[in-house]
Amino acid sequence: MIRQITPAILRRLRKRILHTIRAEDGVASLEFVLAIPVILAVFMASMESGVLMTRFIMLEQSVDMVMRNLRLGQYPNPDADLLKDEICSRTVIMNDCKQAISIEMMPISTTAWNMPGNNMGCVDREDNVQPALTFDPGAAHEIMLVRVCVVQDAVFPTTGIGLKLPKDGQGGYGLVAMSAFVNEP
Repeated sequence: MIRQITPAILRRLRKRILHTIRAEDGVASLEFVLAIPVILAVFMASMESGVLMTRFIMLEQSVDMVMRNLRLGQYPNPDADLLKDEICSRTVIMNDCKQAISIEMMPISTTAWNMPGNNMGCVDREDNVQPALTFDPGAAHEIMLVRVCVVQDAVFPTTGIGLKLPKDGQGGYGLVAMSAFVNEP
């Protein structure tokens, strides 16, 4: 049995459609759906920048503390592994620090003042390769430059600051800290 569409049925249908269109139910949920991605993106970007700055400050502080101990002679025969262990033991917020850290130490000539380039070799975690870096503890009265790079993963790699950071093959960014000191006699 097929019902014919009568004017009364059309009026009721029209009335329901107009009521649905004019209804203000769900207006707040629409605003929520439009605003929540922006709010979450701002939150994730601020979290990422906070973690990035905390890691960087912790790395800078630990490098300064280890270099101070090195200058004071507390490490009689320093090598790269000893300095890596000391720096990593002081940076509590770094993930897998001992496998992701590289240290470069070299004397700076006081006659030519040739400084190394800006690009420091960081650990390549994708191929599990440590970069070939200079580690020369230097002689007495030499100015020493120390550069440390630790590769860390972004907390939110696809939003905000995490999206803009230069990354390695596995999505980690390099934090580089530098220090200089004069070898005492």
